[in-house]
Amino acid sequence: MEFRTRVKIDRPEFEIGPCEEMLFVGSCFADNIGRRFKEEKFRATVNPFGVMYNPASILHTVERTEAAPRVALFTLGTNHVYILNETGEIVDNCAKRPQRLFTERELTIDECVGYLGRAVDVLVGRRQDVRVIVTVSPIRYAKYGFHGSQLSKAVLLLAADKLVRERPGRVSYFPAYEIVNDELRDYRFYAKDMLHPSEQAVEYIWELFSEAYFSPEAKRFIAEWRPLKEALGHRPLHPESAEYRDFMDKTMLKISELSKKYPNFAL
Repeated sequence: MEFRTRVKIDRPEFEIGPCEEMLFVGSCFADNIGRRFKEEKFRATVNPFGVMYNPASILHTVERTEAAPRVALFTLGTNHVYILNETGEIVDNCAKRPQRLFTERELTIDECVGYLGRAVDVLVGRRQDVRVIVTVSPIRYAKYGFHGSQLSKAVLLLAADKLVRERPGRVSYFPAYEIVNDELRDYRFYAKDMLHPSEQAVEYIWELFSEAYFSPEAKRFIAEWRPLKEALGHRPLHPESAEYRDFMDKTMLKISELSKKYPNFAL
């Protein structure tokens, strides 16, 4: 018997190698996943100018950063934007200024695709072999009301689908939204606010992502790095002891050997 629905993840036309140069831009879900990539020693830049929830702000970050990654991941949180009345420009952060200075509106599907497409073009201009993964954050926005939040997500899902169809081979879609809402349909997979995914849910998404996107070499690297990462995180009772010094000497020797095997690896 099968007690849950499984989300099918389409295999991309590329693989992510060990210690790849990557860029993560988007909602706080991008922060969670990006942090895990950094822990596994991918050369990841994660939201360099803060969390960006909408496609326009994702474009702004891509334009401002000098990153030229081999793989970029955009996590779409909402299609709601705030426009500064004085200039008519979409702002990325209201910086706690009075609400009366801004007008809130919702981007259309085509506007979302336009902003995201421009972001892809910027990255392609920096690196021809860049691949972009787009996903929709599973985090619901209670401030819109749950129906309003679903409408916003629907726009983003349709925009992501259109972007992938318009740029085959360049852009792929990873179903984080569907995994949380269709596979993990239980409140034990949510944090205390009952809105954000729990650490366990993020770990599960990481496992599915790595299975779909990582090259065999990347998987081998992570398996070899795992015991060394645990050794470095160990907090001894007697750090001054000869036994601990010997333990760390052996660990650093193994790390040196790993860096020779994987030239892009660095602590």
